[in-house]
Amino acid sequence: MARLDKKLNRILSGNYRRGDFIIADAKDGDMGSGVTTGGPLYDTQGEQIGWKTRRDYLDQIAAVVKQDVVDIMLTSASNMERLTQEGVYKGSAVKPAIRGNDATDCWGGVRGSSYAKEMSRPYRTANIAQVMYGKQDGKKGDPITGTDLGLYSITFNNDLDADMRSLDAFAAFREDAVRLGFTYFLEVFNPNAPVGLTPETSPAFMNDCLLRCLSGLTQVERPRFLKIPFNGHRAISELAHYDPSVVIGVLGGGAGTTRDTFELLHQAERAGARLALFGRKINLAESPLTLLRFMRAVADGDVAPSDAVSAYHDALAKEGLRPRRKLEADQEITEAVLRG
Repeated sequence: MARLDKKLNRILSGNYRRGDFIIADAKDGDMGSGVTTGGPLYDTQGEQIGWKTRRDYLDQIAAVVKQDVVDIMLTSASNMERLTQEGVYKGSAVKPAIRGNDATDCWGGVRGSSYAKEMSRPYRTANIAQVMYGKQDGKKGDPITGTDLGLYSITFNNDLDADMRSLDAFAAFREDAVRLGFTYFLEVFNPNAPVGLTPETSPAFMNDCLLRCLSGLTQVERPRFLKIPFNGHRAISELAHYDPSVVIGVLGGGAGTTRDTFELLHQAERAGARLALFGRKINLAESPLTLLRFMRAVADGDVAPSDAVSAYHDALAKEGLRPRRKLEADQEITEAVLRG
């Protein structure tokens, strides 16, 4: 049984312990952007001189998998295929997962675009049979050459027609997934073009829409876990208390400070989340592998967020890396939801 499965089994059986907190690296940014996917490329003086290449990005992913701190590596289908062909996942306890759809509100990384501001529209590039079995006519029972886990994303905006289109597309995805034996986790974003909602009412709206769309699903159709924004302790604990069979994971959002990264993980776990799926917070760190090591320590309760920031800066100095912020600035909590 894979490490992810063992952790999920203990969480769902009520035997969760701090070491069971699941950490995922969301390296699926190429599904919403392009050349800028890998992040900035800096010279020895810390000045940006361009952007990392796809090869750089693949090498970063391979290094994280080899480190063996994360439990899930989320990528695009194309990068998962490439990494699998290169043997990156062979013998690894890290579970590969792919982004199963790419709704238009995820396209905000396209330079010059306004897609992310428009009402979310469903769209799916990845072909599940191809992802799992390496062929268009693959069927349940065939040898899995790729992965059987993916992310499906949906955004509710309180617009009846738009939300129905998104739910119809979600239903079509689930039908394919059940038929092929594919499992998934569900990402629900905060409204990106809300109608009649405010920042104060959006968290409750999102919680209710999420639970409502799951209520009609039998066990075989349900997501293995969730990936949602951290809308504060109250919103996360409300979900966790209502139905413990819904395993909650939080997404990372913007890069923020190093304190934001550790504080989000710490506060989410205390509120009842059992996963952290961070993308930019890891990818844009001075030393992603070192950051992940301290994320694991914070999740396990071995170190407090503020102490982890100090230890991270000490580690950067030993690695000969220049932090992008002074320690005092990096200790600041800049994300408002974490200060509430």
